[in-house]
Amino acid sequence: MESTQTLAEKVASLLDEQAGTRICSFEFQGKKYWLKQAEVLTGAMRFLKDDPARALEVEQQALQDLFDKGAAVPKLALTGQGYIVIEDAGQVISARIAHSKIPNEQAREMLVGAAKALAKLHSQELTHGRPALRDISWQQGKATFIDFEAKQSGASDKLKQRDLLVFIHSLYRYIKPENPYFPFIAEAIHCYRDAGGEAIWQGCQKRIKPWQWLNLIIAPIMPFAGKDLRPIYWLLKHFKG
Repeated sequence: MESTQTLAEKVASLLDEQAGTRICSFEFQGKKYWLKQAEVLTGAMRFLKDDPARALEVEQQALQDLFDKGAAVPKLALTGQGYIVIEDAGQVISARIAHSKIPNEQAREMLVGAAKALAKLHSQELTHGRPALRDISWQQGKATFIDFEAKQSGASDKLKQRDLLVFIHSLYRYIKPENPYFPFIAEAIHCYRDAGGEAIWQGCQKRIKPWQWLNLIIAPIMPFAGKDLRPIYWLLKHFKG
């Protein structure tokens, strides 16, 4: 029975049942976890991709290092040969805000919380590499970053600026002007600046100033622009002031 079973025993049985499955979720003693196994490569991919076992080891070490530094990352619950088990950190924010189905105040709390979490990450001299809303989960009032770029090195202002630009682009990608959450974007960015990110924001403004001319081209085609191009218009507009 699960009440007398250890987490390691539960995972051992899952490894047999889910052999070859890259990622799966499971519950144990009232908590949700994710089991991630080394990718099984077939055919030509065995020669084109890095060693999956080694890649998982790198991810494991990166997660542990970030957790030890106090970064907002999921906690490793168990590790073993060819697998890691991570505590669930909630649903990603992009899914939570989809279709405008949650109360406005809840959406505002998540967006502001994510922005403050990014500012804190940067204050710890850490960067994510791709902090889009699909890579930030939310649970019990806490934002957690997932899927860090394992090969990130250092935390220069340039890398922090890239983080912020990706984050802001993501806000505009998932929250369109007609969305009731749209006004919270400006508030979230303001909270990032107030939480210690002002210099990085200023750096972003300077960095993309030479690209403001793009909006002269994007504006006339906005009704037909794709989901990645439209956010660029709003991103540039934000920094133009």
